[in-house]
Amino acid sequence: MLSKKYRFHSRGGVRFVYQKGKTVRSSKMSVTVLENERGFTRVAVVVSKKVLKTAVGRNHIRRRVYEAIRTNFEYVPKKHDYIFTVFSKDVATMPFPELVKLLGDLVADSSVL
Repeated sequence: MLSKKYRFHSRGGVRFVYQKGKTVRSSKMSVTVLENERGFTRVAVVVSKKVLKTAVGRNHIRRRVYEAIRTNFEYVPKKHDYIFTVFSKDVATMPFPELVKLLGDLVADSSVL
């Protein structure tokens, strides 16, 4: 799991990023990005009840995405806030390298903004 320092601690911060940030979408998830003044990167993963009804399934997806981010954290641009929103339950069963590639593509596309 990603260290607590690099995760959001309140809904206010998430709401602010959703309002002011730029969003890049793919078929399975989207990322909303906003530059911050903190000097380090923060990440949140949002999985709606529309994706999976059970909390166990949503938490499984959330843990997989956090792990993919943690293993490739050095490639994420610093001093930004990222919110990954999952749209598809296929993220729970897709191969891990494919998930890492999906996240990398979203982050790369968001840095062009």
